[in-house]
Amino acid sequence: MSSFFVSLRKEMENSEDFLTLSPPGNNSDAKSARLFLTINPPPTMQKHLSLISPLLEPYKPSYQNTDNIVAGDMHLNAPSTALSLSISPMLSPYTASNPNKDNASDLHPNVPVPGFSSSPRTRSRRGKSKTITPPFPWATNRRATVHSYKYLLQNKIVTITGKVKCKRCDERFEMELDLKSKLGELLKFIQKKKCIMHDRAPNVWVVPVLPKCEHCGRENSVEPFLGDTKRRAINWLFLLLAQMLGFCNLKQLQYFCKHNNNHRTGAKDRIVYSTYMGLCKQLLPELFDSRS
Repeated sequence: MSSFFVSLRKEMENSEDFLTLSPPGNNSDAKSARLFLTINPPPTMQKHLSLISPLLEPYKPSYQNTDNIVAGDMHLNAPSTALSLSISPMLSPYTASNPNKDNASDLHPNVPVPGFSSSPRTRSRRGKSKTITPPFPWATNRRATVHSYKYLLQNKIVTITGKVKCKRCDERFEMELDLKSKLGELLKFIQKKKCIMHDRAPNVWVVPVLPKCEHCGRENSVEPFLGDTKRRAINWLFLLLAQMLGFCNLKQLQYFCKHNNNHRTGAKDRIVYSTYMGLCKQLLPELFDSRS
């Protein structure tokens, strides 16, 4: 069989008119013009082709029911075989992706069909704005960012408030924190524990000890009320000074890290630590930049 194909190849190379291409006739329309590729095997090859024709018959292409793709039909037993090539206008992307639409896109391929995009790369996803309306006087117009301690003192913002809820009596109220004293407590704690943290938040930050409720008087009962608070409206400074950032879930903590270019994967104690350090750097950039 291999010697047969070698001889067949030589016959094809020696025959100058083995393949001919004829242009469409006058009857062809502009929408579906056809080119005819004619195969004229020499007499010596016709005998060989008739031997393998039964073997190729099951693989004979049939595109009789297709209008807009290449159509072809080969008869190896015939002295001259014509292969008809259909040349149709390029299908509009809208028609190809949605065959149930009408044929308007065939006649006008540049007219978009509503609800379909010409290319996935041209679909523009509306990004979030880099600036927001500051949710608190101590917050900036950038996401998950607070003003520096110096700015707060200059603008006489010395009391930080936040919404809390008692898990014993279900009372909701606002808690006030003194900026100077609470920040001093936080800095002393960091100075004392920094050397043993190793970029991981201590357990008291991950699972905070809750303050006493001023309504029912029960200890370890008041927790920050986040509820359905949007992430851009989280009271980051209040949670920092109250050392209650551990009540934020992973998505909220990762939101902070994302908008402050911090690594936001890993265990929760690492992300809580990054959030504490990130907020401290915003409050006291001259102090924590030198420590980083």
